[in-house]
This record gives sequence, structure tokens and C-alpha cells, in this order.
Amino acid sequence: MQRTNRRKFLGTAAAIAAGTAASAMPQPAAKNKYPLVHHVFFWLKNPNSKEDRDKLVAGLKTLSKIPTVKELRVGVVASTEKRDVVDVSWGVSELMFFEDLAGQETYQTHPIHLEFIKNCSPLWDKVIVYDAIDV
Repeated sequence: MQRTNRRKFLGTAAAIAAGTAASAMPQPAAKNKYPLVHHVFFWLKNPNSKEDRDKLVAGLKTLSKIPTVKELRVGVVASTEKRDVVDVSWGVSELMFFEDLAGQETYQTHPIHLEFIKNCSPLWDKVIVYDAIDV
């Protein structure tokens, strides 16, 4: 092998090795851009009514149109393993993410949210809200 080709080869090999080692190193956790979580659980007045459940799910999905709602998940009870610590008494849940407290406050009084409450509150018997912020 010629001297220049050998130098190029060794230089390229060293660069690849360094790049591989750097990519294998642990990266610092990314800061969550939506640190405020709003999780709501609904108990339906008619828990066996698929129609009522579907109407509530559809109403919840309209809340994604509120600009301060950065992410929205709507779910129903999953058929996971039955354990003492798992509560399956609720019917529908909503999980929202906000950039900050001001965004969550805006959501609370937004006309779409107020319309949702007006249209869907007759469907539920009980609501529990859990709000949390990243630490």
C-alpha cells in the first residue's frame, strides 16, 4: 500500500471509529417541550352504552382544535392483567399536554371546551382530574 493511501485509509478508519464511539455514548435526556399534563377520567352514567361512550370520545377529540392543547390522547379501559393496583372502574380518559400553565388556563375557558362541557356533561356521572408538571 502506498504511503498516501495508507494515511488516507488510517485517517478514514479513525474518523469512523470516533463517530461510532460518539453515537454509542449516552445522550442527555431531551427536555420535554410539553411539561404540563392534564389527565381526566370519566365515569359514564350509562357505562354499558356504546353510543354514550362513542359520543363522549367524539366530543373529547374536538378539544384538539384548541391551540394551546399541544397533544391529545383519548382512551378507554384496556384489557390488561387484573391487579389490585389497576383501577378499571372508569369508562373514558383524556390525556392532554400543554407547554405551560398559561396554556392550560386558556384551555379551561376556551369556547370549544365550554361547548364540550355543555354537550357532553349529561353523559358522565363522575370526573376526576390529575394535573402534573415535569420536575
